[in-house]
Amino acid sequence: MNKNSPIAKYRLDYKKPDFTITDIDLDFNLAPEITTVTARSHIVQLNKATNTLILDGEDLKLLAMNIDEQPWQDYKITASGIEIYHVPSEFTLTIVNEIKPIDNTALEGLYVSGEALCTQCEAEGFRHITYYLDRPDVLARFTTRITANKNSYPYLLSNGNRIAQGDLENNQHWVQWQDPFPKPCYLFALVAGDFDILHDQFITKSQRKIDLEIYVDKGNLDRSHWAMTSLKNAMQWDEKRFGLEYDLDIFMIVAVDFFNMGAMENKGLNIFNSKYVLAKPETATDNDYLGIEGVIGHEYFHNWTGNRVTCRDWFQLSLKEGLTVFRDQEFSADMGSRSVKRIDDVKILRTVQFAEDASPMAHPIRPEKVIEMNNFYTVTVYEKGAEVIRMLHTLLGEEKFQAGMRLYFERHDGSAATCDDFVQAMQDASGIDLTHFKLWYSQSGTPEVTVTDQFDKLNQQYILTVKQTTPPTLDQTEKQPLHIPLDIELYAKDGSVIDLQYQGKSINHVLNLHQTEQQFIFDHVQEKPIIALLRDFSAPVKIHYDYQDDELIFLMQKASNAFNRYDAAQMLLAKYIRLNVSYYQQNQAMMLPESVIDGFRAILLSDTLDPALIAQIITLPSENEIANLFAVVDPQAIHVVRQFLLKQFANELYDELYAIYRHCLSEYRIDHANMAKRALKNSCLYLLAYADNKKEVNLLVNKQYQHADNMTDSLAALQAAVMGQLLCKDSLLAHFDERWYQDGLVMDKWFILQATSPDHALDTVKQLLMHRAFSLNNPNRIRSLIGAFVNNNPAAFHAIDGSGYHFLIEILIELNLKNPQVASRLIDPLIRLKRYDEQRASLMRSALERLLKLDNLSNDLYEKISKALA
Repeated sequence: MNKNSPIAKYRLDYKKPDFTITDIDLDFNLAPEITTVTARSHIVQLNKATNTLILDGEDLKLLAMNIDEQPWQDYKITASGIEIYHVPSEFTLTIVNEIKPIDNTALEGLYVSGEALCTQCEAEGFRHITYYLDRPDVLARFTTRITANKNSYPYLLSNGNRIAQGDLENNQHWVQWQDPFPKPCYLFALVAGDFDILHDQFITKSQRKIDLEIYVDKGNLDRSHWAMTSLKNAMQWDEKRFGLEYDLDIFMIVAVDFFNMGAMENKGLNIFNSKYVLAKPETATDNDYLGIEGVIGHEYFHNWTGNRVTCRDWFQLSLKEGLTVFRDQEFSADMGSRSVKRIDDVKILRTVQFAEDASPMAHPIRPEKVIEMNNFYTVTVYEKGAEVIRMLHTLLGEEKFQAGMRLYFERHDGSAATCDDFVQAMQDASGIDLTHFKLWYSQSGTPEVTVTDQFDKLNQQYILTVKQTTPPTLDQTEKQPLHIPLDIELYAKDGSVIDLQYQGKSINHVLNLHQTEQQFIFDHVQEKPIIALLRDFSAPVKIHYDYQDDELIFLMQKASNAFNRYDAAQMLLAKYIRLNVSYYQQNQAMMLPESVIDGFRAILLSDTLDPALIAQIITLPSENEIANLFAVVDPQAIHVVRQFLLKQFANELYDELYAIYRHCLSEYRIDHANMAKRALKNSCLYLLAYADNKKEVNLLVNKQYQHADNMTDSLAALQAAVMGQLLCKDSLLAHFDERWYQDGLVMDKWFILQATSPDHALDTVKQLLMHRAFSLNNPNRIRSLIGAFVNNNPAAFHAIDGSGYHFLIEILIELNLKNPQVASRLIDPLIRLKRYDEQRASLMRSALERLLKLDNLSNDLYEKISKALA
């Protein structure tokens, strides 16, 4: 065990704070080497049984402390903060301390990003700035004054509205900001630097004029316009769909290069990873544009679901994140293709979240126990949390769901709430009992729903038997049946939809599963129907039903729901992936029936389907998606089988793929219709790269790369060259490097391609650690090179000799102290050792045990390693 095993915190141990802070005046004297912080807080005692105030604080140098303007000596500095004794019941506490932003490589608190200074305070970063009650249920009104050198830091930004500014001697200047809305300290933000600024305005529904400002590094102004468009669309959408209006006079976004997360919703001053702000056609792909639109929306929507109503404690994180992810998903769906957006979201859930449920880090969307809070910024809390909100929306309908939202804000605006508070508002507004549904918040794991059917020709009845079970997880061995909304549709063989009815009454197409086993009977069914299950992925579950090939091909071509068409294709592929993995492991020849190829050919040639949907359907699942089909993962077999299938599709559908590719060539425009055509065109090109006709495809790929006037097409050509191992691969990689090596965000795409290449990836990754564009100090570079290799190249990372594990351990040892948050996110593939064969599992265990012996192991890594080895 680690010498200093950290102590876990439990949700049920929550206690209200002994003191609260109603107002705080912050005064920063900024410099990268040493920043002096003066914090003047109005503090009120809540618990009369104690007069000891305990504040959080780390890496701080205390200079002075006053209570009600008098020096105070009755205190003790501890490892985690400061204890101040014999304090009055209400008083003003003034603390002066120093911090060193330039030494802050963990990027929590105040740190240096390029030439700028900026903050990241969620979850517990404010304690790295000054001594404070660093917990989300302490809400104060913040006034912030910032003083700095005018040449180095001409722009001084913080939360709220700018209320005063001025110049001082020695080329110093100051700006004062005031946020009238009480907030927890995790929403505090400060940015100082020299930027280009994009200005705009938004007129709210009540005719208030809001100034909009996006701050970017010098020279990047031409890459900020899409972010501004996305922001204005998000503000308008939130007013229209949710009736929510922005509440300050100014809304600011700052793009920084060094950031552990995607973005942060600090009140009025959103700080973004530049990846989710900067875009122009030459440097950003269509997926980048969509990502920016979604993340800009997400952080803006937090203004109400996260800021105006925040979470009482960090165990309630999904209260703000699950709800806001649902809101940003709906925003993106309304802006573009609803069906394609739904498929994209389900892919993330099935690939990453289901894998998390099957790992030692399995947890409910509202965790019960935590060592390091940063470890619970997970796909379970966010994406599965959003699915739980979506199920509520399905059960209540839009009208009652919006009534629940209004009641939630009415009750909790300006306060710190819980997940139970949210569900209670939904229940009270709708009149629908959600007692059983609430189990989704506290039960971990992925439920499995097994459906069997029976057709009674004599009575013209179709009978469904539905069973649910949730496999045990490390944190919970006993599971209960959940309330699962199962959306279905029945089809006659001619493709017509069969009305659902029983005993003369219409039945809703959303079946409510409450029990371990239930039966549903449908009358007036004249022939055995073909059933579409889990329409629009109505619940985050795995579905089991014994489909025949012809039924899946029918659904691919006839289902009214776009997700069901995609899902039928996935199930058909999954059937032959399982079969061929077995064949490969037994040294037998692999196969794919002509009927399956023909089913995909029909989709490819459809003139009625959205091109973006066709692109989704003809894209084979990733090796990580495939891994979730197996109890024991064989990365090598999965890789070989996927390569076999890609070759089969490429050769059998060569003429169709080539024709569709030619048909989709068009002038570049940034709109969803053109994005859809490009998605189909480049999906065809990707498949063609695996065809035996290498010479013709090589010319095609090379031509697209050389003539591309946008990053979407040039990167798609480069990807086809790398993944298909085409002759032009090396020359195109070298050309891309030479053109873009000074642009980190563009080079991230180049790093990802090489890290996920099927050829000598580990050797390549090791060499690229020394590349001129790579830095182990930048989280984006780490994610694009090392993260892409360990997460998205499973055959190479899980090499049977353990070389991938050894490489990752060396990196983690270095990052453990430098940036534990990033280290913790990289380790995930290594902690899933129980999913692999004995030889790999033993190598992974040895690697983890080596890490566990580190004297200075961070809490972030300790928590995951200790669970994996349990």
